[in-house]
Parts: sequence; structure tokens; C-alpha cells
Amino acid sequence: MGIKAGLNTMIFFFLLSLGMGFSVNAQAANDSATQTILAEVSRLMARREYAAALELFDTINQTARQAPEVRLLQASLLNSAGRPADARAIANGIVSRDPNNIDALLVLAASAALENKDRDQRTFLERVIRIDAGNLKALSDLGYIALRAQSLRTAAGHFDKALSIDGDYREALVGRAIVYRYSRDPRNSERLLNRAIRQNPDWAMPLNERARLYKGAGFPEDALKDLDAAKQLDPGSYWISVDRAGTLIDLNRRQEALEELNRALTLDPNGFLALVYRAGLRDEFGDYNGAEQDYTVLMRIRPDYYFAAEGLGIIKMRKREYTAARDAFLAAYRQAPKEYHYALLAAINWMKAGRPNDPKQFLAQVLRTAPRNSAEWQLLRLYHDLAGDGDAVARLSQEQNFDAKSKMLFYIANYYDARGNSTLANRYFLEVKEMNRRSTVEWKINEMILADRGLNN
Repeated sequence: MGIKAGLNTMIFFFLLSLGMGFSVNAQAANDSATQTILAEVSRLMARREYAAALELFDTINQTARQAPEVRLLQASLLNSAGRPADARAIANGIVSRDPNNIDALLVLAASAALENKDRDQRTFLERVIRIDAGNLKALSDLGYIALRAQSLRTAAGHFDKALSIDGDYREALVGRAIVYRYSRDPRNSERLLNRAIRQNPDWAMPLNERARLYKGAGFPEDALKDLDAAKQLDPGSYWISVDRAGTLIDLNRRQEALEELNRALTLDPNGFLALVYRAGLRDEFGDYNGAEQDYTVLMRIRPDYYFAAEGLGIIKMRKREYTAARDAFLAAYRQAPKEYHYALLAAINWMKAGRPNDPKQFLAQVLRTAPRNSAEWQLLRLYHDLAGDGDAVARLSQEQNFDAKSKMLFYIANYYDARGNSTLANRYFLEVKEMNRRSTVEWKINEMILADRGLNN
């Protein structure tokens, strides 16, 4: 094999490893020194040592470094390193001179994907399809965009077209399998995933997807076997780690799950799902400081995820930091203004942090939005007026739903506690326990209160 042919092959497979699948004509980059450098770049990229790989581009001779093919290699690596803006700058420069450069358009599509800009990604991919209607990479990526939009028919169309051109194209095989899984056709999903695994024994993605299929079908042991194999192939994958932790939780191997989540969060410190899982496990294990840290990070990165504020509020109550608990429940209520129990929990902590009348103005605003015939309205009015417990108790006696009844008992107990009637408060707290509605947030807080009062036994 000649030097030029060898370099063309090397660049092609390097781009393929980045998921680009470019066609390459590296006329300028045809010397043995460049081949050696690019071989080392490929090795470092496989180990996810992106910074070191990028530094090597500065050691390529000036003529070879300016070749569009080498520039696109660098841009693809910049995308892999999480630097889409830098990758886009290179690709835009190439597209400005060559508007139909498919490789550059694919780099721009990948940059948009990293920035969660599905519309921009789709625009670039559709430009590729207009130039090359059978471009497998573009067809498959359009399928994954449709999957994210839950447009299963559109996704299936893109994947089927790709597979009609190349029945073994691996991204399309896995994508079509995912569509089958979402469409509740596990047999066809497994068939395609088995095929992808046989044909790509060193590729973790189909193993990860088959694990999701098995887990969803109620076979967590089989799922874990696939995830163990996937982890061996791709130890740097955050999602494999998270899926493995979730499967371990299903198998009630919670300590192992926690260790796996710790590992996932070394791969992505702001990984949303890993933080959700870990916060719950830390809370369950009594590591309240650790859970508090996770809930705080979740509130920062996803303020709309109000369950994090709920979890933080409970921990702050446990620590008797009532002002901070109030603020956490207020944050939850702002994100979920129809969840009136957050307003009530905020009011309870407001009272504990100060005086019973302190949340009056806030409760007046909430009362205007609550359905007047609801139990929540009755409780909100009780806390606002600091009177009318007879009406609330009468409403309680009529409630048939056990969850709702347990919640009413809890809030009436806290009302009596705020009014200084410990005897009645304790009676109602104990009735909450007897109802055993463990799925409610009120039950969890009630257990804390009983423990504080020495009433758990």
C-alpha cells in the first residue's frame, strides 16, 4: 500500500471511529510523518484523551495541516472533546469555500447535536440528503432526531431507508430496534439488536440497548449481563454506568448501585439521572449531607425538576433548618403551582421559623388559585385563618380516598402543633402512621416528626 493510499485509509477509519463516515481524498497529507501522527491521534481518541490528541495537530507540517480532510479530522475531534463552537468554526470555513462538502456539513450537524439544537442538526442533515440521498450517516441521524421527538413513524422511515441501502449499517440497525421497542414489538427489537451485536462484537451500544429492552421486559439479570459486557467495551460511557446502576437498584443491590453512580458522576459531574438516583439512595442510606449536596446540584442544573427541591426541603426539616426548608418548598411550589401540598409545607416551615401569621400573605395568594371545593383549599384556609379546624375535621371525615385522608390528617396535625395543642397534634400524627400511605411525601415527614417526639414505637 502506498503512502497516500495508506493515509487515505487511515483518515477514513479515523473519521469512521468518530461516527462521521466521510469519503476522503487527502491529497496534501500524504507523507509518512503525518501518517504516524494521525495514527497516534487515533489511538488517543480511542482512549478519550482528546486534549492530548488535539495537541498533535500542531505537530503536523503546515501543508498537510491545511488540507480540508485533516482540518475536518480536527473538527470532528473537537466535537468529541465537547468543543462544538471550535469545530463549527473549522467546518464553516470549509463550507464557505465548498458549500456541498458533505463531510463539513456532517461536522456542523454533529456540533448542533452536541448543543441540543435539533432543528439546526436536521437542517444540515437535510442538506446532506439533497446532495446525497443515500447518505447512511445523515439518514440514521435524522432517524434519531425523530426518535427524540417521539415521531416513531418518521424515525422508522429514515432507518428503513438506510437499511434498504445497507442492511448491516449498524446505527440504523440499533435505531430501528429502538423504534420497535418503543412500539412494543420486543421480538423484532431483539432480533435486530442480536444482529448488530453479532456483526459488531466490539461495539457497546447494541448491548446497552438490548439491556434496556430486557430491563423493561422484566429481566434485570439478563440486562445486567449485557451492561457488564458493554461496560468492558466502553468503560467511559456515562449512560452505560447509569443504566447499570438502575438495573442494580431493580435487583435490590443498592450499595453496588451507589458505587456505580459515584463512578457515573466522575464521568459527568452534572449527569441529571445519576444525580437523581444517587440523591435518593443517599437519602435512603441516611447520608443526608450527601443527599443534600445532590439535591442542591439538581436544583441548579434543572430548576424545573421540583422533586429535588422537595427532597432538599425534607432534609432541611430533618436538620431543623426551617427557613431553608421553607425556601426549598417555595421553590418546588413555584415550579409546580398546582401542587398545593408544597405551599402547605412551605407554610408549616414558615411558622416553625417564625410566627404563625408569617405566611398569611403568601397563603392568601395561593387560596385564589386553589379549587374552592377541594380539600387543599380547606387546608390552605385553615392555615391562613388560623381558625376553622372544625370545618377541616368535618371534611376529613367525609374523605374516602386513603391517600388524601392521610394527607389531611398530617396537615391538621401540624396545624394543632402550630397552635400549641401537642396532645391533638400527636393523636393525628399517629393516625397518619396507622394509615401507612408510604408513597406520600407527608408520610415520610410524619415519620421524622414521630421520631423527634419519641412516638415511633
